[in-house]
Amino acid sequence: MLDEMNTLLARNCSGPLYIVFNPLRGMIAAPPYLCRMNAKIFSLLLALSFVFTSCPPAPVDTVQARPALPTAPAPAAAPAENTLVKASKTPKNIILMIGDGMGVTQISAGMYSNGNKLNLEKFPVIGLHKSYSSDNLVTDSAAGATAFSAGIKTYNGAIGVDTDTMPVVTILELAEAAGLPTGLVANCSITHATPASFVSHNRYRKNYEEIAADFLKTDVDLLIGGGAKYFERRDSDDRNLSTELRSKNYVVESFVNTDMKDVRPGTDKNYFYLTADTEPLPFSQGRDYLVPAAKMAPQFLQKRDINNKGFFLMIEGSQIDWGGHANKSDYIISEVIEFDDAIGEVLDFAKKDGETLVIVTADHETGGYAIQYGSKMDSINGAFTSDYHTADLIPVFAYGPGSEHFAGIYENTAIFDKMKELFGL
Repeated sequence: MLDEMNTLLARNCSGPLYIVFNPLRGMIAAPPYLCRMNAKIFSLLLALSFVFTSCPPAPVDTVQARPALPTAPAPAAAPAENTLVKASKTPKNIILMIGDGMGVTQISAGMYSNGNKLNLEKFPVIGLHKSYSSDNLVTDSAAGATAFSAGIKTYNGAIGVDTDTMPVVTILELAEAAGLPTGLVANCSITHATPASFVSHNRYRKNYEEIAADFLKTDVDLLIGGGAKYFERRDSDDRNLSTELRSKNYVVESFVNTDMKDVRPGTDKNYFYLTADTEPLPFSQGRDYLVPAAKMAPQFLQKRDINNKGFFLMIEGSQIDWGGHANKSDYIISEVIEFDDAIGEVLDFAKKDGETLVIVTADHETGGYAIQYGSKMDSINGAFTSDYHTADLIPVFAYGPGSEHFAGIYENTAIFDKMKELFGL
């Protein structure tokens, strides 16, 4: 075959017709540049071409597959045991404390205005959470509290519902279903966004009378907060929810006839104390019940825990947020210090008890608050960038068994996830 090709090449390259042999197509016309090549070199090239192109494709079943690229190992099957607490003691009780609107600057201003110290300094574990909601980088209290209570990102204004306004189960409801005593304490109305998000399921946070009615659907052992009007003098109907609660094994008292300092609830019934007709006064104007309530609440729930299962308690320092909205440093500072005093009472209980996890955080920062140059200890020159919330990362403080799991940076929904798993719910 090669001799025939050489003969054809020698015979035809000098004439007008250029012929070469293609192993796949037979005799074909050759382009002129081939005829200028050395015949021997060209013969060698043609021979190699014949060898390489005349081999048929390898059968599919003999083709070696390309090695798979390395991939991350598949997630392991969920173990039966609690993965968060394998190496640590499980908390029996969890107390979640929420300083509404309390960012790092609010904490700093409170600390510098309180002799350069706060009870928050006693917490060994600190983390940060991402506060944004499902529809806005800047969350509101309703979506922020629902992230804590139910572990979902939802829209601003949502109370215990998802983005489709469908109810979602909360950590308080899970605790109730498991037989744990539960409690809510706030220095705002008990129907306000943060406490409401643990009990109610409503499309909009300002539907206060609808939210109040949801308290009849739960069995929260302890309730302390304002909003008597939404229970007893309603615009939407003639119901007296306080009377209805009394028929459901509640003792219901209010600021009208009982001072918080004189409250001594028995533990044979649920207890509801209404602190104001609508919203309580600021601390600077005489409201003073948060600290004694924070001291009494864990003790009450512990006594209610007749099955020794533990309890869940949420305590909110609500009006730090309102100081931020008002752009008033003094308002913020006085509310932070009162909230920190309440934290001190809870820490005292946790230290003595030894089985209580205390978590302190905020739903968001309010006001874009800054401490300006020229400020001094006990004399804060504050400035604000907004009269609304901001999207700052929010600190999380943890103390007690399981606290180590709250270090790091994570979504605000992770606080629900961690509490749920640590509780074994």
